[in-house]
Formats: sequence, C-alpha cells, structure tokens
Amino acid sequence: MAILKVARLGHPVLRQVARPVPVDAIRAPETQRFIDDLIETMREYDGAGLAANQVHTPQQICVIEVLSNPRYPDAPEIPLTVVINPVVTPLTDEMEDGWEGCLSVPEMRGLVPRHTAVRLTCHDRDGQPVDLIAKDFFARVVQHETDHLQGVVYVDRMRDLRTLCHVAEWNKHWLGLREQDD
Repeated sequence: MAILKVARLGHPVLRQVARPVPVDAIRAPETQRFIDDLIETMREYDGAGLAANQVHTPQQICVIEVLSNPRYPDAPEIPLTVVINPVVTPLTDEMEDGWEGCLSVPEMRGLVPRHTAVRLTCHDRDGQPVDLIAKDFFARVVQHETDHLQGVVYVDRMRDLRTLCHVAEWNKHWLGLREQDD
C-alpha cells in the first residue's frame, strides 16, 4: 500500500467532476489497489473520509471511516465504508450547521450547513449495490466526500466565510464558545 499525495485547495483536480467507475472494473486489481491506497492515505492523515479527486484521480470513489480519530475526538464511530459511483438524496429539508475540515484545506475549519439525513446508493468495493440511510455526522461526512466527486469543496457551501478559521484559532475561540453554548 502507498500513501498518496493529497491535492490542496487551488489545484484544478479538486474542481473536476469525477468519472464513474465501470461496475465490471471495480474488482480489477488496479482498482482494489487504489482503494487500499485511498484507505491508507485517509488513515495516515486522520481523515474522516477521502475522495479520489483529492489524490489526483478523478474517479467516483471515496472512503469514509471514523474510529478513535484524534481530529474528531467526539465524533461517533463510522465503520470503514467504500463508496463507488454514489448518488446522495436528501431525506429531509432540515439542515444543520456543523464544523468541517478537509485534508485538501489543511489546518482550517468552517461552519457548513448540511442535510441531517440522506440516502446513499452506490457500489461497495466488491461491486455490490449499497442502499443506506445516513444521519447526523455520518450524513455530513457522506455529503462532504461525495461533494468532492462533483468538484465541490466545503468552503463553497459555507454561508458565512467569517467562520473560516485556522484550526489553532478555532480551538481557542470557536470551540470554547460552542461548549459554553451547550
């Protein structure tokens, strides 16, 4: 397995719409190797997810996993989920603002509105169809990662760019305010 180079905001690959993966190519050794490398890269950088465009490969593949992640210490666990050729459908009009970061926008956080529940249909790494309901934090991560496959970065979804901040300042100023409000 290999750790792949992560594209940063400003690189054109992050604005490309990813190509669908032919279902008969999902089980091919090169696709399986790429999925393994994507997982390894996500884990290396403590990401909650990683999309193929973020590693300079505009294919409709992303991976999601949150297990004792130091970048998201209070997040609920999400088992490893491999998402290929996703379609995301909001299940509610209810939106919730939440803090997001991104491996392609290092050391930054921003407040982003997302649907609180979505339906995800896709294929898994074995080429099998998946149809699941994601809620709350899982729904947020699904939307964030699948946005990447459409050339959308979380800062595009922010309502107020004044909440965009460096993670050190977020820890000092915004995190404390959020906890005081709870």
